[in-house]
Amino acid sequence: MSGADSFSVLMSQAAPVLALAPMQDVTDLPFMRIMKRYGGPDLYFTEYFRVHVDSNLNKGILSSITENPTGRPIIAQMIGNDIPSLVRTAKELLYHPVAGIDLNLGCPAPVVYKKCAGGGLLRDLPRIDSILGALRDAISGRFTVKTRIGFEDERTLHELLPLFQKHSLDLLTVHGRTVLQMYRPGVRYDLIALASAEMNCPVLANGDVSTPVDAERVLKETQVRGLMIGRGAIRNPWIFTQIRAHLAGETRSIPLGHEVLEYIRTLYDSVCDPTVNEVSNVTKMKRYLNFIGAGVGSDDQFLNEIRRAQAKADFFAICAHHLDHREPMDLIPRPKTS
Repeated sequence: MSGADSFSVLMSQAAPVLALAPMQDVTDLPFMRIMKRYGGPDLYFTEYFRVHVDSNLNKGILSSITENPTGRPIIAQMIGNDIPSLVRTAKELLYHPVAGIDLNLGCPAPVVYKKCAGGGLLRDLPRIDSILGALRDAISGRFTVKTRIGFEDERTLHELLPLFQKHSLDLLTVHGRTVLQMYRPGVRYDLIALASAEMNCPVLANGDVSTPVDAERVLKETQVRGLMIGRGAIRNPWIFTQIRAHLAGETRSIPLGHEVLEYIRTLYDSVCDPTVNEVSNVTKMKRYLNFIGAGVGSDDQFLNEIRRAQAKADFFAICAHHLDHREPMDLIPRPKTS
């Protein structure tokens, strides 16, 4: 079944659609394999393809499409602001087994938005209008967008929704924060609900879904077609299976400490390069542990120890000290104190 066909089947089903958020340098081919192992989402998005005048399709990101191990549809995401280059790249991607092409209008990284790409485009709605029009004309399949609610003003969403309607999107994902808000508290689920009510296409809600209870609440509150989960899936790869069980009224499984430890070992074996020095690999793992560690213990002791680790042996000794047990771990992130 083609990516487009599997997407159609997915959207025709009654259950909420669960998607893995695109996260740069995280949701690559190895990470997708891990997600599949733990049940995985219904829909995947690639890391973003950087698009500019001289850009080519990134081979590493492209491999997550051409070697898609998940058996689920995958949507290719682009980021950029040069219309001819975006059109060219979209047409190139359509030669590969993608379920659709997604435009990133939400990346909050300053290095991105200062170049008027990602979330930076939310300061230039006329340019968004032009980009959407050109891509809608160029993309013969599904065209989707992932956006934040504004750059610094959440009221921008009220101006964005008519543009999205005008260009007949096939799917819209709304992260309920502004770009400058980054990942701080205060997700505007009411504005996601507004998008769900006003858009003719399916809408996915994104932002701070960390537990099955969160998932049920956000689905009811926003009436969206489904959820996109990013940081919560890094911290807890069981989350998609847990949400499905919870929504079905079934008992959800909670991992034990030693299972979380095994997940970290699997991550290391999957994403780290054995040909480079172990300090570099441990540094890479800290990117994932920053999320996982937020759900370990009642304080920051585990994370503080991990951040000081340099050698692989020290890294796993710390993990084993905190996780080599058979107590259940809900992996719920601790509230931030500042």
